[in-house]
Amino acid sequence: MQLLRDTLERYLILWLCGSAALSLYWGQNFPQAMDYFILWKAWTLTPGIMLAMFCIGFLLPKDELAQVLKNWRTVLFGTLTQYLTMPVLAYLIANLFHFEGAIYAGIILVGTVPGAMASNVLTLTARGNVSYSICLTTLATLLSPLMVPLGLYLLLGVSKGPDPVAVFVNLLQSVVLPVILGFAIKVLFAQNRNGLLLLAAIIANLAILWIIVVAIGLNAIRLEKVTFVLLVALILLNISGYMAGWLSAGLIRLDKQSRKALTLEIGMQNAGVGTVLALHFFKDSATAIPTAVYTFGCMFTGTVLATYWFRKEQK
Repeated sequence: MQLLRDTLERYLILWLCGSAALSLYWGQNFPQAMDYFILWKAWTLTPGIMLAMFCIGFLLPKDELAQVLKNWRTVLFGTLTQYLTMPVLAYLIANLFHFEGAIYAGIILVGTVPGAMASNVLTLTARGNVSYSICLTTLATLLSPLMVPLGLYLLLGVSKGPDPVAVFVNLLQSVVLPVILGFAIKVLFAQNRNGLLLLAAIIANLAILWIIVVAIGLNAIRLEKVTFVLLVALILLNISGYMAGWLSAGLIRLDKQSRKALTLEIGMQNAGVGTVLALHFFKDSATAIPTAVYTFGCMFTGTVLATYWFRKEQK
């Protein structure tokens, strides 16, 4: 089981690209495949994200809560920086490139979701402050039922975006409560934790892969029309997020390891949650195209950046 976990995490970008490529090929070449993707959307997407978040809660070290309380100022600063800069950057870039409709809403959604758990793994690779990274992700996830619907309401409005109350309830049920439940079960009941931790890590990675596969399959035909302009816009949003994290960390004079953590946290958005929201709350499933594409972009650039920092440390 340890080997399976290591293989999944070490080559996550390869698994992501391979599974998405198969989903794309199937969706574009076999018309009947759409029926399966629609069925999987109805029955597995929300349970999939709940299962992933439960496992993530189970994987959180017990001392992370103490770390959040001890370093609450820097953690709160990093989380607020993310929820302030990324939505604004998404709004500016979406308008700069004159996007409209579902693609516009999808870019805004990318900017409003919390940071991705993958940033914690890449922070470890980059030899950054992993504890600070996990604290940032944890707090951003816990605040997401408030911040995500607020961001969507301010930037899209109820007429173009989903009902903020509905998004709040959905995130509370599918993201926050599973994280809290997973953590509570680990603390109260888990005895043989090593095997369970390995299993939780494997399930979390597989669930995220499955969510992206379904999103790609549902939009297989539309993805043929993904423009170069959209790719440029999403890359610009990703790089701008990294820059915002690095510069804001410098403002409060964080150490180098913490600056790496904040940089990766802000640039890497939880597009898995964004994809579920796009497919659940927006009538046009094309809203999930930017979130699905951003997943690949931030994983790729995050891996490159973390590897660069790792090699620099080695030298």
